[in-house]
Amino acid sequence: MSRPLKIMLVAAEASGDDLGAGLAQALRRRLGEAVSFVGVGGARMAAEGVVSPFDIAELSILGWIEGLRAYGMVRRRVQETAALAAQEQPDAIVLIDSWGFTIRVAEAIRAARPDVPLIKYVGPQVWASRPGRAKVLARAVDHLLALYSFDAPWFERAGLPTTVVGSSALHVDMEHADGAAFRARRGIAPDAKLLLILPGSRPAEIARMTPVYEAAAARLKAQNPSLEVAVVAAGTVAKDVIGRVSAWPFRVHLVDEGEKYDAMKAATAALATSGTVSTELALAGAPMVIAYKIGGLSYQLMKRMVTAKHITLFNIAADQRIAPEFIQGEASPEKLADAVGRLLENPELAADQARRQTKALNLMGRGGANPSELAADAVLSVIEAKRPA
Repeated sequence: MSRPLKIMLVAAEASGDDLGAGLAQALRRRLGEAVSFVGVGGARMAAEGVVSPFDIAELSILGWIEGLRAYGMVRRRVQETAALAAQEQPDAIVLIDSWGFTIRVAEAIRAARPDVPLIKYVGPQVWASRPGRAKVLARAVDHLLALYSFDAPWFERAGLPTTVVGSSALHVDMEHADGAAFRARRGIAPDAKLLLILPGSRPAEIARMTPVYEAAAARLKAQNPSLEVAVVAAGTVAKDVIGRVSAWPFRVHLVDEGEKYDAMKAATAALATSGTVSTELALAGAPMVIAYKIGGLSYQLMKRMVTAKHITLFNIAADQRIAPEFIQGEASPEKLADAVGRLLENPELAADQARRQTKALNLMGRGGANPSELAADAVLSVIEAKRPA
């Protein structure tokens, strides 16, 4: 390439920030000083040189009704992002996850600069609901970087070139995660039962799920006072989680991002809000129970559109309910405590679930090439193909 590339990366929540940082690192490994980055992101992308014009935490919106309430703010952030693209004139723009925000950004940029290559990294889950979004995306961008092989046909049928890069969650290095060391640091006996709670990475998830998890853990503690409880405080919501969990009426081991994988390895069982952590827990061999809640009206709207039988990715890949799932009203303290209690009290059941979780990861593409490297190759190929002859 004859001149340095400028690539714009746009992420609106923590998981996208991780993907953007990994992609930036992979592109820099290829191009060195011949590439620079601008865009929107969080702390991890900032460490790679992406100076965000605003804090993306406010864009972590959960549910349709909540989205409507935040419409004015989202629209302003879309305009700011499009203005940044107009100011910086990047050679390509990669829009990462966060469908509601990034599709609006794509349409705004496409209207202003129809020539710039637009790449979507992570498509909407059209296999679960609203398959028409595949055509919407095909009109808005030039290429899709998909996480799973079962994504691709939906978008290719809509005429959108798609590269399956795999999920970075499948490539988390658990080899050096040390559950025994985690227990030793926290004074947890090797044979003690340890429940690991992962309440989520979005403010709305923390607000809705932590009270439910507190009540479920309290029921389990009442049944077994020696049960140890640990809670992961994800970086983007750590202050909120710590503030809430510190008030729980029993001892809790607070876990930061740096210790998360050690804690997963140490756990006897996990109780987690649906998301990428389910894949990470499966890699760590931790049997889990999955829960999720959104706003009541948003849920009623969602119910009419969702066709998927499961919400956990390895359950979807295996087409069976390996990890128990409790959604909305089903996600009660009583039901969660019962399901987790079975895993805590029945080692054979827990071990069998952990084995089936691990087997399902193979169906998701575990063992493939590094997703960030494949994504970097695809981005450079799209740029090259769009360059004037």
